[in-house]
Amino acid sequence: MYPDLADSCAEAPTCPATPSFASWHVAGYANVAVPRRADPTRLQQLQGRTMGTSWALRFDNQRLLPLPLVHAAINDALARVIAQMSHWEPDSDISRFNAAPNGSRHTIALEFRNVLTCALRWAEASGSAIDPTVGALVACWGFGPDAGASSLAFIPSAQAVEDARACTGWQRLAFDATTTMLSQPGGVRLDFSGIAKGFAVDHCIAALQAIGLRDVLMEIGGELRGAGRRPDGQPWQIAIDMPGADHAAIPQRVRLDELAIATSGNRWHLREKDGRRWSHTIDPRTGEPVLNELAAVTVLHLSCMEADALATVLMVLGPIDGMAFAQTHDIAARFFCRNSDALDVRASSAWKSHTAGAQ
Repeated sequence: MYPDLADSCAEAPTCPATPSFASWHVAGYANVAVPRRADPTRLQQLQGRTMGTSWALRFDNQRLLPLPLVHAAINDALARVIAQMSHWEPDSDISRFNAAPNGSRHTIALEFRNVLTCALRWAEASGSAIDPTVGALVACWGFGPDAGASSLAFIPSAQAVEDARACTGWQRLAFDATTTMLSQPGGVRLDFSGIAKGFAVDHCIAALQAIGLRDVLMEIGGELRGAGRRPDGQPWQIAIDMPGADHAAIPQRVRLDELAIATSGNRWHLREKDGRRWSHTIDPRTGEPVLNELAAVTVLHLSCMEADALATVLMVLGPIDGMAFAQTHDIAARFFCRNSDALDVRASSAWKSHTAGAQ
């Protein structure tokens, strides 16, 4: 059956015949990679918790670096991302910007700049299908730290949505990427939820490479990136559950040969009231939660940050406009569309090219 979208990592299966690749559900949340009997002792793994979800690392520890050193590198990288971009932390850079007065100017860190620059680039290219200033709308629909308990009890009024939209719009930001100076135009609430997790994967890999690890498979909450090779010289592989006509899971293997993969979907973080059900994915263009036939979109890219942002863009655009956007921009994407009680799977040309011949 099509796997449920749960905010956690599932336990790894223990079947010894299972190939050594991570079993990664279309849901966008990964199992711990499954070791083979023949895996050498230098192929090691670590895991932990971050950002309300889990992280997992598999790596070829050729130099036999101490595991506490590797763990510390990951923890330090994650702590830096959280300190800058978590809107759940009141003292983070993003929270302080969101609470700042109109006209205030802020010098932002390099990582913050990179994430904001990526979000703004795709916001412009997609006609605002992604918008880093969407925080007020996210809260209006009952999600995030600013939602408040009362927002869970009712559907927001049209006026409330319009008021939130008045605080939204990436075009309102005065941002100079060369000086890393960002101005608060008043009432804008940045929200990097659709991109920061992917950036964290990239940031962790950079931290691991800095201590001498080159061959790694890093995952945070289902967003993955493979760098280097397995000990046998093969690229890292994952298996994506592909729903079949009989609802059985038919896995498709995907090589993460210096590639990252990310998914956006609408079957988790849900609200329901008065017969209406909606997810946390908000269409910044309308101010409403996304309502289209897509159950999920999966994207392959060299950068996990880019894959994360693009999965959000395509999820908002929907199956027709999203596919057209993917084709135009040469994005490797796979769309899971609802069709009665089944799912229709469609792939862009770039996806087919990337995954052709994977064994």
